Amino acid sequence: MLILGIALHGACYDFFFVSGQIYTDSKAGGRHKAAAQGLITLATYGVGMLIGFWAAGLIADRYAAGGAHDWQSIWLYPAGFAAAVFALFAAAFRNEAVTYAHARSTSS
Repeated sequence: MLILGIALHGACYDFFFVSGQIYTDSKAGGRHKAAAQGLITLATYGVGMLIGFWAAGLIADRYAAGGAHDWQSIWLYPAGFAAAVFALFAAAFRNEAVTYAHARSTSS
């Protein structure tokens, strides 16, 4: 389970953070690229993690008794959240061609 969890974490990191940064880079263009990258970084690594850690603390405290935690109940929350995000993504995903504003034609 530990190895599977580490592999899943790597895939999720690549999909969410790296794909989001690549998409933002392709949409922002040269003039606003730095500001867009800064905004997405603030949203994901700053505000997003602040809210996530705050919620995780509340959930862990709710299922703590006598110095022990009910880990099955605790992990049901992120699993449910991940399932809801997956359903939302599956329903709202649009496959669009991404073109870079600064891309040059390679054909002669």
